Amino acid sequence: MQDKVERSVMAERRKIGIMGGTFDPIHNGHLLAADEAHAALGLSEVIFVPTGQPPHKGKQHVTSAEDRYIMAELATVNCPYFSVSRVEIDRAGKSYTIDTLRTLRAMPEYEGVLFYFITGLDAVLDIVSWKNPEEIMQLCRFVAVSRYGYTHKRMEELPQDLRERIIPLEIPLLAISSTELRERIKTGRSIKFMVPTAVERFIRKKSLYIN
Repeated sequence: MQDKVERSVMAERRKIGIMGGTFDPIHNGHLLAADEAHAALGLSEVIFVPTGQPPHKGKQHVTSAEDRYIMAELATVNCPYFSVSRVEIDRAGKSYTIDTLRTLRAMPEYEGVLFYFITGLDAVLDIVSWKNPEEIMQLCRFVAVSRYGYTHKRMEELPQDLRERIIPLEIPLLAISSTELRERIKTGRSIKFMVPTAVERFIRKKSLYIN
């Protein structure tokens, strides 16, 4: 009886997806994953959160936060249930998921919502190395989106207490990665149909990823 009541309460609470990432650049695979999660989980919206200073990139060059934010805005502007947050870009220091979740959870407009953090299965498998993984799991549910070369069976590698907080989500696989897109641009190959047209135009206008 108690479980039924708890499920009923959860069903009534607003559910919001959080799509975190460097988005360097954002591409159609990101948008597809967010859209599939929106439909499968009954999310009211999906917030894209471009990373400010990625803690895991080391000395690798990352495009300016402002350019990545603009590309995310251009990619999502025509979808009424997508939005973009500056929470990590405007925060000084390295961008950790735990800090972002704490910030969003403290905002009055998100009081009482259920957060679903949407990311690739490959990233989820590395969650034990994230900052404060246990607290992260208390602040949200994780949505592990299928990725080319990975199967959800690999979630068995994670500790059970973390695994129980993760929702596997199979989506139509698009073998697109931001790394591949940057390489294609650098070598003069087309990225048409891999990123939204507005994002492609912005990349060309700003001459991003040429060097």
